[in-house]
Amino acid sequence: MNKFTRQFLSGCKAVSLCAAATLVLLAGAGAGLAGAAERQVLDRVIALVDEGVILQSEYDERLQEILQRAQEMDLQLPPPAQLREQVMENLIIENLQLQLAERVGIRFDDDTLNRVMTDMANQNNMTFEQYVNALESQGVYLTTRERIRKELAVNEVQRGMVNRRINITDQEIENYLNSGTGREAMAPDYLVDQILIPVLATDSAEIERAKEAFAMDLLARVRDGEDFADVRMQAQQNATQGFAVSGGELGWRKADRLPTLFASIVPDMSTGEVSDPIRSSNGFHLIKLSDVRGDSNRLVNQTEARHVLIAPNEIRTEEQARRLAQEVYERISGGEDFNIVARQLSDDTQSVVAGGDLGWVSDGGMPPEFEEVVRDLEIGELSEPFRTSFGWHVAEVTGRREQDLSREYRRQQATNALRNRKFDVELENWMLEIRDEAYVKIIN
Repeated sequence: MNKFTRQFLSGCKAVSLCAAATLVLLAGAGAGLAGAAERQVLDRVIALVDEGVILQSEYDERLQEILQRAQEMDLQLPPPAQLREQVMENLIIENLQLQLAERVGIRFDDDTLNRVMTDMANQNNMTFEQYVNALESQGVYLTTRERIRKELAVNEVQRGMVNRRINITDQEIENYLNSGTGREAMAPDYLVDQILIPVLATDSAEIERAKEAFAMDLLARVRDGEDFADVRMQAQQNATQGFAVSGGELGWRKADRLPTLFASIVPDMSTGEVSDPIRSSNGFHLIKLSDVRGDSNRLVNQTEARHVLIAPNEIRTEEQARRLAQEVYERISGGEDFNIVARQLSDDTQSVVAGGDLGWVSDGGMPPEFEEVVRDLEIGELSEPFRTSFGWHVAEVTGRREQDLSREYRRQQATNALRNRKFDVELENWMLEIRDEAYVKIIN
């Protein structure tokens, strides 16, 4: 569709003009007046939606997807007239959201689309190149990329517009945390791996002791640095001493869904820790806690620091910025007040009023190149000038502490859960609102 046609269609609000809104394209490129008589309708506008349009090809593509999905899942579809209405409404709402995304500047570059397609390829046990080749062989590569782009834009619009409509009160958070649902949701999930050396009922005491010693040997190898899964695999392949070995990851589970033997041990283990051999009716187990998620124990190291930033700019060269930072270092080292010097010279607009004070920051909360220098400073020690991507800094650590953020973490998790509960309802309300406010003209 050329620019003139888009402008014409976007302004086609009058009934007399809408009758002319069918797209008519030449069947062959370079056709002259003689070819005009052979014009063929390749696509047409079937709806006007505010400043956008819906094409017959879009409707046909969406309908085909629904029919195919219904066939694959053996679903009963509504009567044709009702189905058409539902498909049109779906396209209208999508079109309105895409127009909003365009107005607010939501766009996704090729790198983002490639990352999404790489994930899709992985899910299909393919490389990115194999996945692209498969789509191209089916003739759907470009349409797939366009569908991904639209879905990303719609999701971003929904997230931004709907979340601002959701309000979570302190009382709602407390009620959730004190409810059975909240307590269960806040419980951590454990990723547990194990090695099992089975003990049979027919095994003699001597064989059982040998299997226990074998379990201790495997444990020693792991604690000496060998990978837990590698040790298990090698033991299975080598069948050392004729002992069978089994095991594997149990997947993410909450403590009450772990085997009873594990449930009493795992919550007290540290991430990466491997237990001593544990005897059960099945044999000797080595348990490894591979990871924990949702753990409410949030003890974090925090640093209190302040700095002066001297940044090169249009009137200050790199060398001039470096020399000024050196002057700042010498003035403060010579006894001048850090706060006063920072207010006079720092280019950090966020901290200049506070005399360069950055407040308490958790580990990982500072830019890596800045944090690397600050990490090695003693309390009260002033750094020499150092360079980051922001410019030249002179920094001082004024305090360190270990802070328990468990309460803040639990409240944030509760807020997220409550927001997710409300999101679908608010999304439906928002979509009804934008649909009611839109200009929509269906063209038969």
